[in-house]
Amino acid sequence: MSADDVVTNWAGNIAFTARELRRPASVEELRTLVTGSRQVRVLGSGHSFNRIADTDGPDGTLLSLAGLPPAVDVDTAARTVRVGGGVRYAELARHVHAAGLALPNMASLPHISVAGSVATGTHGSGNALPPLSSSVCAVELLAADGGLVTLRRGDAGFDGAVVALGALGVVTALTLDLEPAYEVAQHVFTELPLAGLDFDAVTSSAYSVSLFTDWRGPRFTTVCLKQRAGHGVDFPWAAPATEPTHPVPGAPAANCTRQLGVPGPWHDRLPHFRADFTPSSGAELQSEYLLPRAEAVPALHALDAVRETIAPVLQVCEVRTVAADTQWLSPTYGRDSVAFHFTWAPDPAAVLPVVARTEEALAPFAPRPHWGKVFRTPPAGLRAVHPHLADFAALAADLDPAGTFRNGFVRNVLGLA
Repeated sequence: MSADDVVTNWAGNIAFTARELRRPASVEELRTLVTGSRQVRVLGSGHSFNRIADTDGPDGTLLSLAGLPPAVDVDTAARTVRVGGGVRYAELARHVHAAGLALPNMASLPHISVAGSVATGTHGSGNALPPLSSSVCAVELLAADGGLVTLRRGDAGFDGAVVALGALGVVTALTLDLEPAYEVAQHVFTELPLAGLDFDAVTSSAYSVSLFTDWRGPRFTTVCLKQRAGHGVDFPWAAPATEPTHPVPGAPAANCTRQLGVPGPWHDRLPHFRADFTPSSGAELQSEYLLPRAEAVPALHALDAVRETIAPVLQVCEVRTVAADTQWLSPTYGRDSVAFHFTWAPDPAAVLPVVARTEEALAPFAPRPHWGKVFRTPPAGLRAVHPHLADFAALAADLDPAGTFRNGFVRNVLGLA
């Protein structure tokens, strides 16, 4: 790679091994690169914390789709939007909102690419809200032979082609379902005790609920409620914040979306962080595990039992709920889930043993790791919690028989390493 190219992910913990990063400016240029390469991986916005986007070595081709035309085509009659593979959520949201429409949910960061977020099973928060991938109704792929493949909801293999880890082809476009635009008000509360926690009542108290803790005590330091306009907030379990606050203690609240109950457009409130601010320097590592929502309280107490191990290398832990979906490799496939997200210190040597200990604590609850985060779950463990891995392997073999889009990460997931 040249000095001007991206050589690491956003956090800087992964140095990519490809000789160069290519940014095609058209689908035709993309096709030429793909058909002329032995191995291809696509780097989205670089917000993954493992080697999911890496090639196996310098002979592979690492692609960025940021140079493709940033297509955002809204169909107001059908309430859908077709979005190009290099577009980020912030850009998508502006176009969709201008058309009087909205996505049902967004992730914490609007800075991430739509295709990359969908491919890894990224989600927002809400008891009734499934992951971002559930809005996808069509996937357009450039296959290894240069052909274009479109899979639509209801087609055979569609549920394997959405959360697909980049293993089937280059996602050139996605079509997403939309709904009428709406407003959201964000309310923040502080110091919610773990003792006596009515988890279902807390997480059903708003459209989207996030609980934050530093695990330095058996409590949540911050609770963030995002409520759609026309619905009040009743939260008797903690005190309301009197000024804007950042979920990471000591970080500037100016980076966060508007709080204190001031209503605003959905895309300016559902993310935790403002699109026009860099939320942090990337000086962090991240892990996340999703397990059945019914196990939330026992899992919280299991983590509390090892908090003295977790806290020294933790910046913040966020707890959210996510509704079940039908995507084969989605961490919420077939089960309403609770998600435990850990933002760690940027110190792999100190963090990795704690990740292992965290996984041990959560093991009784069949956790599924987020595909784009740091995890140590072996292939056998992944097969135990993902019932469609064999179906996905068959789909990958059908769409990419030569394995052009497979790398070490994907082969490990499929048990082929």
